[in-house]
Amino acid sequence: MSDIAGLIQTVEREQVAALERIALSTKVAELEEAEIAAIGRKAPMSALKRELGGLSEEDRRTLGRLLNDARLTIEAALDGRRGQLQAREEEAALQHDSADITLPPRLRAPGHPHPISIVIDRIVDVFVGMGYRVAEGPEVETDFYSFEALNMPADHPARSGFDTMYLSEGVALRPHTSPVQVRAMMEQSPPIYVVVPGRCYRRDSFDASHSPVFHQVEGLAVDRGISFADLKGTLAEFARALFGPEERVRFRPSYFPFTEPSAEIDVSCPTCHGAGCASCGWSGWLEIMGAGMVHPNELRAVGYDPQDVSGFAFGMGVERVAMVAYGIKDIRQFFENDMRFLAGFAG
Repeated sequence: MSDIAGLIQTVEREQVAALERIALSTKVAELEEAEIAAIGRKAPMSALKRELGGLSEEDRRTLGRLLNDARLTIEAALDGRRGQLQAREEEAALQHDSADITLPPRLRAPGHPHPISIVIDRIVDVFVGMGYRVAEGPEVETDFYSFEALNMPADHPARSGFDTMYLSEGVALRPHTSPVQVRAMMEQSPPIYVVVPGRCYRRDSFDASHSPVFHQVEGLAVDRGISFADLKGTLAEFARALFGPEERVRFRPSYFPFTEPSAEIDVSCPTCHGAGCASCGWSGWLEIMGAGMVHPNELRAVGYDPQDVSGFAFGMGVERVAMVAYGIKDIRQFFENDMRFLAGFAG
């Protein structure tokens, strides 16, 4: 039996076991335990995502698509069973409770994922379905990984725009997740297809559009024969998967020191679908990420030959994507722990 066959059997077995446990849950608390066991961060199916890096490109796509479908099936089963159990428990409470049922109830609301976590999972799931693997790295980084290997030497003017939080000489809280791209390339030879979610830090004021702590999701594809057409096709498919198939995607020329050529990617406003409204400043478009072809200097920095391989990279701020997706105007709402705001993302 090949490795991929065994992994496929594991996914199918975990899906069947999860659905059985969901169906046998008789209480909401048991269902929550079943959810954690099935699709929690330490669940076997979540661990399988880390196996993608050791597979061939075709096998990564096959397993990634299977994992994505299994997760959707399990989530649908959880939602259906949760509604049944909640209704049953409410009915039982009414039948056996001798208290005045006209009084407001004191119910402890169950926990649920934070909107930032929801958006990260949705973004990552799209790329895992395309065959990418998840890569992570340290939040405290050296100057080499944060800047030098990304075509930004010590005297490069682009460094000033990162407002980096230095801890000591040459060591800082990472200002972006791009160092993980460098680490991924130094750890293995092409082909490389990784998606990188993570927390970042910059010396920004905490206001309606900035936070000193924020989240990014970046991606990297390095292989032989990759072109800008591959970049456009990949990101257009991602944008439509996240915001809806009816939305349009626009690429605008831009500049980043670690990519050449570079582009800003816009999606037609989900609120007005490109007609123009207050949410998009009457332009019909919302900027969601930056991207471009990996600069030859970056490839050389990790020991690759730019004449032999090429690649593309992209990066997006999770808070920005969440604000676009949910129509949120103030980034501070994600961090204030106001239950009136967070309750809107439950279920």
